[in-house]
Amino acid sequence: MIVFQNPVAFVLVLLIPALYILRKTGIFSRISFPLTLSDWNGKTFVWKGRVLRTAAFISDFLAILVFLAIVCAFADPVIHHHEKIYISKGTDILFVLDTSPSMAAQDITFVNNRMNRLEAAKIGINTLVENADGISFGLVVMASEAAVVVPPTDDREFFNKSLESVQIGTLGDGTAIGIGLSTAVCHLVSSSAPKKCIVLITDGENNAGTVHPETAAKIAAENGVNLYTFGIGTKGSFHIEYVDPETGKVKSGSYESDFDPEPLINLAELAGGRYFGIDSTAQLSEALASVSKREGSVQAFRTKTIDYYCYDKFLLAAGILFLAAWIIRRLLLSEVI
Repeated sequence: MIVFQNPVAFVLVLLIPALYILRKTGIFSRISFPLTLSDWNGKTFVWKGRVLRTAAFISDFLAILVFLAIVCAFADPVIHHHEKIYISKGTDILFVLDTSPSMAAQDITFVNNRMNRLEAAKIGINTLVENADGISFGLVVMASEAAVVVPPTDDREFFNKSLESVQIGTLGDGTAIGIGLSTAVCHLVSSSAPKKCIVLITDGENNAGTVHPETAAKIAAENGVNLYTFGIGTKGSFHIEYVDPETGKVKSGSYESDFDPEPLINLAELAGGRYFGIDSTAQLSEALASVSKREGSVQAFRTKTIDYYCYDKFLLAAGILFLAAWIIRRLLLSEVI
């Protein structure tokens, strides 16, 4: 919202009706010198009716807008932007995201279309990150192996760029849920956040790695880390297509999905969380919002006000409008200004 710090300047707007009245009463009139030029026995200048009258009207209207823009600039317009600055730490949420090839199955509903599971997960995570203030987010990617891509941070831009760069197949073909969870727990144990939780997003059962998922879940519970499990995908036969990050070749085929949610339900119960079955981006966003609300913590903050001065924008607008009016008067109406 724009606030004018010198509103008295708007008194100058009264000059517009005052000038109109003075001209109508004949007290003040435009200085003009009538001059007719013609050749011997030639045709005299003829005003080209409606088009030129319209052009003259537009030019006069633009001149009024120029004056109003200058008055607004004198009124010192400012936009006050209020920003929350948190002075105490909030919740840490660490996503463990499955990047195995089955995450390329195109069975997630997005509006009226279908998209693959990984892209749907990215959209849901991004929506939560953009709308949850005071929470630090981190990211662990998982397949046959696991790796920390982003430790818990409140840098939204860095997190979103890192999330966008995640690709299918970079860490192998398996699903090492135990490795992914234990990696996340290790990065949350030393955190001073009042609440810590892991959000596991996967479409399969554990079939790789040396750490059993239940062992990792129990370690999380022992360290006060809640675990929420998201089983993303539906049962059936679906098309898979993705670019192999090593060869650059497109891999495609058919995938038979017969996912059993029971193991993920058990993991969530072991670590004080909850299981969510996901088959659409809308459902994913709602589930993530529910986790954010449940894991929210009270934080102290102060409000910082940032002022953006806009007078230069109005002056620029006045210059552009004046140029447009001059072009109409000088080139179209052939007036000497």
